[in-house]
Amino acid sequence: MRTALVIGTGLIGTSAALALASRGVTVHLADHDTGQARTAAALGAGTDEAPEGRVDLCVVAVPPAHVATTLADVIRRGVARGYLDVASVKGGPRRDLEALGVDLTPYIGTHPMSGRERSGPLAATADLFEGRPWVLTPTRDTDTEVLNLALELVALCRAVPVVMDAEAHDRAVALVSHMPHLVSSMVAARLENAEETAVRLCGQGIRDVTRIAASDPGMWIDILSANPGPVADLLSAVATDLDETVSALRSLQSADEVKRREGAAGVENVLRRGNAGQVRVPGKHGAAPTTYEVVAVLIDDQPGQLAKIFSDAERAGVNIEDVRIEHATGQQAGLVQLLVEPKAVPVLAQGLRERGWSIRQ
Repeated sequence: MRTALVIGTGLIGTSAALALASRGVTVHLADHDTGQARTAAALGAGTDEAPEGRVDLCVVAVPPAHVATTLADVIRRGVARGYLDVASVKGGPRRDLEALGVDLTPYIGTHPMSGRERSGPLAATADLFEGRPWVLTPTRDTDTEVLNLALELVALCRAVPVVMDAEAHDRAVALVSHMPHLVSSMVAARLENAEETAVRLCGQGIRDVTRIAASDPGMWIDILSANPGPVADLLSAVATDLDETVSALRSLQSADEVKRREGAAGVENVLRRGNAGQVRVPGKHGAAPTTYEVVAVLIDDQPGQLAKIFSDAERAGVNIEDVRIEHATGQQAGLVQLLVEPKAVPVLAQGLRERGWSIRQ
């Protein structure tokens, strides 16, 4: 691939353009907001000048509601050898294209499974897709050359290709992305009018649960409007669990010992099912999940502390598998939780203590 046209210079489009440009591809940028395209160009994502001739690949990175019409236009004009979109739903755009009577042999639907809470070109990074799944949804009509171009794009962005049926993809993202976003928003909404004294008690748990609720509502309306059925089905199942859990908690308030036991069993059931589901979430690099143990280190909130901890862990010969930070309320301090292999815990704890770190048990 030598040339590409990226239509839509938001987070995903600009990130893809940055990745391609950094690997020697000549990238042309287009957007209905010309100022946004100029911003992406200024960041090094390519040029906002139109290509003089046919490009190798056209990447359509517009909201789901506009994918089909945008693709129909560029395919009919023959601006590229191959075309793909990066929308977060796949079945709807393809059905819309079929309804428009467009030749779909030069097209493949794709979806990079990566993103951020922020949107727009200024949030884009060339490494946004590195190591992340990038779903491809070819059909029997898809031209082999187009599939190869899509695979080349994924490789240049250093993502991991995953081939799926379009409808299966839409059900999957409803489960692992769209439904969780709404549930996160519902939990975060409980904080809107909560007492300030309660909100000040927020810890890492509530931060983890509500993190994705910070995303742009307008963008999510577009996404959910393109995949409402599967998301509604999942939320209906969640609602059933909620009703049963509420009933179980009410039983726990009862003076009747039998009802309290029934309530406890109901709550335990949902917690154990949660355990069973959570262990199925892939671990590092998509591998089977691994159980790590925590070495908790008290740090001051000042520059260089994390870098020093990692450096001291390296001196101790321990690999940090993951890291979490819990900030202290009302103090310029925090607790860094270093996740390591169980056998490395005593080695790391001793090594950090010898270098002056305060270890919390």
